[in-house]
Amino acid sequence: MKLSVLDQSVLSSGSTAQETLQNTTALAKLSEQLGFVRFWVAEHHNTDGIAGTSPEILITHLAAHTKKIKIGSGGVLLPQYSPFKVAENFKVLESLYPGRIDLGIGRSPGGNAETRLALTDGIRKSLNEFPRQVRDLQDYLQKQQKLNSEEVLAYPLTKTVPDLWLLGITHRGARLAAEYGTAFTFGHFISPVNGKRAIEYYYKHFQSSPRLDKPKANICIFVICANTQEEAEEMALSQDMWLLSIAKGESTKILSPEEARRKVLTPEDYSIIKENRKRMVIGTKDKVREQLLRLSELYQTEEFMIICNVYSFEDKVKSYKLTAELF
Repeated sequence: MKLSVLDQSVLSSGSTAQETLQNTTALAKLSEQLGFVRFWVAEHHNTDGIAGTSPEILITHLAAHTKKIKIGSGGVLLPQYSPFKVAENFKVLESLYPGRIDLGIGRSPGGNAETRLALTDGIRKSLNEFPRQVRDLQDYLQKQQKLNSEEVLAYPLTKTVPDLWLLGITHRGARLAAEYGTAFTFGHFISPVNGKRAIEYYYKHFQSSPRLDKPKANICIFVICANTQEEAEEMALSQDMWLLSIAKGESTKILSPEEARRKVLTPEDYSIIKENRKRMVIGTKDKVREQLLRLSELYQTEEFMIICNVYSFEDKVKSYKLTAELF
């Protein structure tokens, strides 16, 4: 079993963006020491509790502070950008850190309509263009010479190119990854409902590409691991409230367990929390191992990307250390 890390650089209540990004750096270094395969950072916009708005810049910093672990995006929101510029950014990264860069891309609009227009400088771009953008991005990454003087080539030219991962939560994303021959990440931590169908479709219909001759998939999931079930549940309380706040359009900062307990919850809130627990594995090492092995069979994968959004950085570190010991 291979384990990797996704970090969203979420601010805990009372912390600053500077402290949060320092923690992301410390977590990347720790992840390498613990033997995790990849360390990815996310892209979010116009949210008060998330410091990770520019994965390209953060990847550069993290790769400079590590030596071997693969560093990547989970993921760049391609519909808002030019595939040409994304290819240039990541070919520069590949030149700086050969063989260590993952380029994860997603179809997400990046926020509400106003946020998306701010990202595109007022240009209304259709999400239906995403398949064409993926193909263009592949071409820009792979082409090494011009066929004619008018052709545009993404520089710098590199001996290797970043590994391309397509992120999805539906069978539509799996279909695109299979058709274009990219690696595929399924976001169980966002919505596990369509997971089995999506992964089965991806494996069954995968078409080889110049960069990937056989399907490669991982599953991203919330994991909180502790020495006892009671301790794990205490840590999970802040994550429960964080996800609830996001669902209700409130602050995206992570509350402390004490602050979380003071929240007055409605029956509907409890129903949302219960539903969100399907996106997580929470418990002791034995329980987490058992659940990940079960999901490994369900999803036909040997790699999980772990995300842990709890209030205390020390608790987060503890959870990752215990999880790393499982396999």
